[in-house]
Amino acid sequence: SFTMNMYLFVYDLMQFCGHSWIFTNMIIRFMTFGKESLADTFHSIGFVMRLCQLLSVLEILHILIGIDKSHLLPRFLQITERIIVLFVVINSQEEVQGKYVVCVLFFLWNLLDVIRYTYNMLARMGIYYLPLTWLNFSLCIPLYPLSVLAKGFAICVSLPYFESFGTYSIKLPFPFTFSIYFPYVLKMYLLVLFAGMCFIIQNLFSERMAHLGTGNIKNKRS
Repeated sequence: SFTMNMYLFVYDLMQFCGHSWIFTNMIIRFMTFGKESLADTFHSIGFVMRLCQLLSVLEILHILIGIDKSHLLPRFLQITERIIVLFVVINSQEEVQGKYVVCVLFFLWNLLDVIRYTYNMLARMGIYYLPLTWLNFSLCIPLYPLSVLAKGFAICVSLPYFESFGTYSIKLPFPFTFSIYFPYVLKMYLLVLFAGMCFIIQNLFSERMAHLGTGNIKNKRS
């Protein structure tokens, strides 16, 4: 309906503004302060980044209620990956926040999201530019695996701090003998992360073929 389409357009616009601000801020800070800006990335843009990622949870709801025709599982995996790495790994360990990998990760996320939300906004209005469509469905194929590698590296960097501080590790009192050692949980999650990457890449190739196939290109040009 028109109302739902307008709601999705406003949602995409809000996400576009947030990620554009982050992306522009990162570039300006790097051009101004050079490498010194990398260590301060999280403290400068972390709040807006967390806000945008929390807002992205709505995309799962959009798919569930049927107003967004995207596939649920790939989108769910991509959103939960970011939530876990951003809030559980980076946000909880101040020592990790100053690592260069955080800057690399944020750069990849926001580059992809600026393109994606720009494409979505125009698509809501029935506007399709072939170069933008190509970027949206092609650039994610090489950049998504790079972002997964950056997530994995961020998790590996955080492990010594989770081990020394005991963050999120739980040892139940007597008479229970059950305990959760969180670094082990993160190591198991690394396997899930890379297994999910293979599934998502396959889905990205399928979406690219569906939107950039010869027949679709001709229809959008006409």
